[in-house]
Amino acid sequence: MSLTGTAFFYVLIAATALAMVATLFAWGAVRGPRPVRWLTRIVMIAICQVTAIAVVAVWINNSYGLYTDWNDLLGRDNGTQTAAMPGPPPDRAMFTRSANGLLETYVHGTHSKLSGQVLVWTPPQYDERQYRNKSFPVIMMLHGVPGSPLSWVEGMGMPGTIAKMMADGEVKPAIVVMPVIDPGGIDTDCSDTPTRKNATWLAKDVPELIHSQFRVLPEAKAWGLIGFSTGGLCSVKLAMQYPNLFATAAAMSPDPFAGDPSVLTDPTLRKQNSPLELAAKWPRVSLFLATSAKDRSSPPSNLTALQRVAIPPTLVAEPLVLATGGHSPNTWLRMLPTALHWMSNELDPAHVVVPPKKKAPAPKKEPTPKHASPSAAHH
Repeated sequence: MSLTGTAFFYVLIAATALAMVATLFAWGAVRGPRPVRWLTRIVMIAICQVTAIAVVAVWINNSYGLYTDWNDLLGRDNGTQTAAMPGPPPDRAMFTRSANGLLETYVHGTHSKLSGQVLVWTPPQYDERQYRNKSFPVIMMLHGVPGSPLSWVEGMGMPGTIAKMMADGEVKPAIVVMPVIDPGGIDTDCSDTPTRKNATWLAKDVPELIHSQFRVLPEAKAWGLIGFSTGGLCSVKLAMQYPNLFATAAAMSPDPFAGDPSVLTDPTLRKQNSPLELAAKWPRVSLFLATSAKDRSSPPSNLTALQRVAIPPTLVAEPLVLATGGHSPNTWLRMLPTALHWMSNELDPAHVVVPPKKKAPAPKKEPTPKHASPSAAHH
């Protein structure tokens, strides 16, 4: 049975309930010498504790994608993933469809030379007749660290959350893309470093994949980034670094905008990737920021610090600060509808892409006869 997914999770819940019921009924039925009875009851208590802890551990793993299978958990190499098989390039990527409509692929970036998982969801309109010639805006969703694209599925209710909002008319039809933000499990706060090109992976390789496989709008006003925790920092940072690719970004409980010294140890590199410093370049982007008043990992002061240094054409909407909630999926779920509604209003809607008109070729000049002289033309 797979380590991740709901089947194993429900089996553990049933095992925990069974262990508790069995302990209640067997507690007084234990016979034998006193040491034996004590030992038996200690074992029964231990079984209840272990199964309960396992339920919590699997819930955390499903939410953050820490381990994908038993070999991953136990540190065993089963030989199925090797350096010689990095995955296909974007134009040859193969997608598999899951029961909830998500498309999944594993792709090798031609620019970053990194490989990673990408989940894609297309709205119902994508396959409808009246939209068959139209291209769609894109919302890229960036997870936290530790985490994976599945964090949006297990912890944030995707794609159901946005599908319902689209069905209710609160969000315009858009393609949702959920890429891994730290390919290979190496976190750089979505930055390019001398050894890892995580920013290039997200800003070039993933968009190249989507452009090659789906009907998407090309303009920056049709591409938005939204993330939570580290993904929130990444969303703002990437939009400010690549405003010609992403015109909007929303951050829920973002990591400190000044950068994390434990992730980017080089002060110069950390400064180059800090949104507080990137604001000096006046990127033409629109930003939405949200956090909780009680979130110690992402205090409101982090949001107001960026708000103070950002000047037009960088636009920062009035931050959303919840009165309660911690640095957790429950808090981000409360922020998500507002963030998605804001982003939908910022993004260009689905429409037919009109290719630019080609200039008419200039008329060719008549060649002068080889043996004709300028004076001969007047005779």
